[in-house]
Amino acid sequence: MTVFLLNFTALFTSHVKIPSFDKTTAKKLTPLILVDASGFIFNALCLRDVEAAFYQIARGLVLPLTIAVVALSSMTRPSIPVVGCAAVVTLGFFLGISFSEGLPAQAVPAPLALFYGFLSSLAIALHAVLVKTSLPHVGGSSTMLSYWSNLGSAALLGLLALLKGEVFEFWGMINSGSWDWSTFLWGNLVTGVFGFLISIAGILSVKVTSPTTHMFSSVRLPLSPPLPLSEPATDAAISLGCQNGTPGLPWR
Repeated sequence: MTVFLLNFTALFTSHVKIPSFDKTTAKKLTPLILVDASGFIFNALCLRDVEAAFYQIARGLVLPLTIAVVALSSMTRPSIPVVGCAAVVTLGFFLGISFSEGLPAQAVPAPLALFYGFLSSLAIALHAVLVKTSLPHVGGSSTMLSYWSNLGSAALLGLLALLKGEVFEFWGMINSGSWDWSTFLWGNLVTGVFGFLISIAGILSVKVTSPTTHMFSSVRLPLSPPLPLSEPATDAAISLGCQNGTPGLPWR
């Protein structure tokens, strides 16, 4: 959806630049695309296994992990206030995943779901750093980087869905008789449009500031993959929904 909207927007303004395929550029952007696709997958897996209200808590280590990744990649030591903020966020995360013994078992997320949340947070942190280092490869253009990232992620996720047979599962859901096209199409449209806007805004934020400042200044709220309300959250629907919905991270 983001790729389509970028092509559509480019018809009306010269500020949106559409890149031409270049093997050298694609090779340089491969780490960013791989991390972006991984973030899609871990986001979806985390959201599949936890309640929507708990989703952001499960992914609550985005800021501390971003600070850690930036420190390791740049070989610089974060300031004391930054470390203090990261400590507060980390404390909040552990408080959020601490449950009283009186809760029913189905209300407590499985450790695997929290692990998916951690991997999702790590992917977002790596993505922010890679965005900063990848911008020079596209002449500093946020729209060109968003185009490359979303197109590459869609291709990888589409191939993965095909290899796992999820395309056929998706086809079976469509022909099940209970498929709600209205919910599916509206979900794709809404998440696609807002995903497109968040993708551009996120890259611009990293471009004019830094990965750490970006995490401080913005609340990253990835949109959930569009699923029909009458259907269970299967891997097929999640994979196909992610290709049409959330940005890179971050996105997303």
